This record gives sequence, C-alpha cells and structure tokens, in this order.
Amino acid sequence: MNKLISIEEVLSKLSSGMTIMVGGFLTSGGPNQIMDAISLSGVKDLTLICNDAAFIDKGLGKLIANRQIKKLITSYIGSNSAAVEFMNSGDLEVEFSPQGTLAERIRAAGAGLGGVLTPTGLGTKVQENKEIININSKDYILEKPLKADISFIGASISDKSGNLYYKGTTKNFNPIMAMSADIVIAEIEELVENGTIIPENVHTPNILVDYLYVKK
Repeated sequence: MNKLISIEEVLSKLSSGMTIMVGGFLTSGGPNQIMDAISLSGVKDLTLICNDAAFIDKGLGKLIANRQIKKLITSYIGSNSAAVEFMNSGDLEVEFSPQGTLAERIRAAGAGLGGVLTPTGLGTKVQENKEIININSKDYILEKPLKADISFIGASISDKSGNLYYKGTTKNFNPIMAMSADIVIAEIEELVENGTIIPENVHTPNILVDYLYVKK
C-alpha cells in the first residue's frame, strides 16, 4: 500500500465537527505544515486534543486564532493569547487536563483501557463532574480515555511503509497519539527506503500509520 499523500489529500480526510489530535510540544515535533494548510481550509467546529495551545501564529495555534476550534482539551494555553481571550469570553470551551494525565488518557484509548486512576487534581476544578474511586482508603479521579477521528503527528524519518523515528525531544506526544485515532497522518521530514531504519530505532510501527505527508 502506498501511504504517501499530498496536502490536498490530507485535507480531504478532514471535515468540520471532527475530533483531532495534534502532536508536538509548543510546535516542536508537530505537523506544522499540515496545520498551516488546515488553517486555510475553512473547516471549523473542531475538537482539538493537544499538549498546549502553541502560538497565535504557529502550528495548531493558527486554528485557535482562526476560530476553527470549538473545544480544546489541553494542559496549557498561556503561550497563545487568542486561546486565553476566547476562553475568557466564552467563545472557546477549554478542558484542562494535567500534562501527565493527558498523556495517560490518550495512551489509555490506544491500549483499549476504560480509563486511568490518578490523585492529580483532587480538590481542584479538574475533579468537577468526574467519578471518584476509593482504593485502599485513598481517593482517585477516574479520567476517561481520549480518542480522535484523526491524529496529525510529526516525525523525523519514515520509511515507505510508515515506520517512524523521532529525533530527540520531538518524540513528545507523537507516539501515543499514533495509537489513539481512527486515522493517523504523519508529516515527515525525511523519507527513506524500507529496511533503512534499524528495528530498535522504530518508535512507531507502520501498522499504526495510515498516511505519510513529506514536508516540503
């Protein structure tokens, strides 16, 4: 199967109202060219799951600034003034999830788990409207899995079958987001022949990757 697709084909997979995950940490390691294209596409009413709101003029932050996001599930928005403004005005629904909890909720979906139990957030707004479970006389919040229609992730190197390698800290949220969506599209910096990436350097196996977009 040829997994290589154009940016036009990437956009054809997306429609208004979908839930998407986007990898990266303040745009580092993120699929930023794809985000640029989506910001010009006109799709709207998206639910966005990501580590942070990025920047007003970069990466996924452009989607927030363009009012293409109706709900944001994230751990941090302070780097994006539009996200802060829209949340305070009621134009953007924001669900905050502590970073470690966010990662575990995404991983739980990929692993087929019903959720994760954590004490993080007890006694704060994070706890509101969530089930509390007591185990061995200690309370935990039940945090439910997060799954998306499409995960857009970034990778440093891919072979033609879709085995992915991430350089350094660009790994961040990308591997777990590759586990937790119906469709996974990876924006890659370098495409190599099958067999070039040695097995122990495969961070995300090709069975999890549906499509590859080579960064221009």
